[in-house]
Amino acid sequence: MAGVLQRFEQRLEGAVSGAFARAFRSAVQPVEIAAALQREIDNAAQVLSRQRMLAPNDFTVELSPSDFDRLNPFGDTLSGELATLVREHVKEQRYTLAGGLAISFVESPELGTGRFRVRSRTNATVKSSSGAGLTDSGVLRYEAVLEVNGMRHPLVPPGLVIGRGSEADLRIDDPGISRRHAEFDVHDTGDGLSVTITDLGSTNGVVLNGHRVTTATVQHGAEIRLGNTTLVVRIGEQEA
Repeated sequence: MAGVLQRFEQRLEGAVSGAFARAFRSAVQPVEIAAALQREIDNAAQVLSRQRMLAPNDFTVELSPSDFDRLNPFGDTLSGELATLVREHVKEQRYTLAGGLAISFVESPELGTGRFRVRSRTNATVKSSSGAGLTDSGVLRYEAVLEVNGMRHPLVPPGLVIGRGSEADLRIDDPGISRRHAEFDVHDTGDGLSVTITDLGSTNGVVLNGHRVTTATVQHGAEIRLGNTTLVVRIGEQEA
């Protein structure tokens, strides 16, 4: 761990020279954030199997207003160096990342100068083979949608297959999800859509509202857990 932090400090010194040191003379130090990120990764890592552990890949660093103002001019440089540090730490500890790495800084008024918090989550990369994924702006209307990591994807007849492999209609880069994990069957009953989910023989199963299922009808607002990813089904909400 000491080697990773030392390399981080050396890279940062080369990138911003003494300007960064002057800005942070009496505030939170970049190496403190780096060490906190390493601790957060170790504490939040989840066991996938005897030889694999899943590490969070989405980090938010909360800073006091004064520290945030000092940090802002160097935010991109620091984020890049912290991302390099995280990748090195993940590699050394032989962790697995669920998706792309993201590190952001936000202002928290309740924090005093020199104090900060690191929050993390596992946020798998999601791709639709049809390219029909919806953004939060919701340009299109659909009678049923599937929310995954803040993105909405249409659920239309006859349905779709979710998995980690390239043959899945909706790909989720989550190590806990099988290549062909589950299938959504969608039917128009005349009075609305009927949605059913079926486990396709996955390794970790399908958990619907806290209960493992093989095949089940899905209602509006249902939460489905596949691997380390939670999906929410919305039926009958035709949002613009």
